[in-house]
Amino acid sequence: MPDTSSSETLPPIPAKRYFTIGEVSELCAVKPHVLRYWEQEFSQLSPVKRRGNRRYYQRQDVILIRQIRGLLYLQGFTIGGARQQLSGESARDDANQRQQVVRQLRTELEALLSELKR
Repeated sequence: MPDTSSSETLPPIPAKRYFTIGEVSELCAVKPHVLRYWEQEFSQLSPVKRRGNRRYYQRQDVILIRQIRGLLYLQGFTIGGARQQLSGESARDDANQRQQVVRQLRTELEALLSELKR
């Protein structure tokens, strides 16, 4: 699946293990209530829930949310169509997620290297 965040630049994903719903909301330009709704609609999206039912998202969750956002907002899919698109491309999706993580890490490492060279 193509990188759906290309037409609108989203901030890079920080090198953290877990993200709160507020952080994910900012990283993906989606409101928190929309993220909670998408959890119900997309079985692939299941953040870790800890005390007080607080949600903690991992990097692959953030990438998946960006893909869902791209399908719904940029490509014009319905919820059902986006769900079908994601489930039908699960094998390719895994490879794309890995590629996207590698690209993101490379960008972050290049930025860090340029900072260190200064």
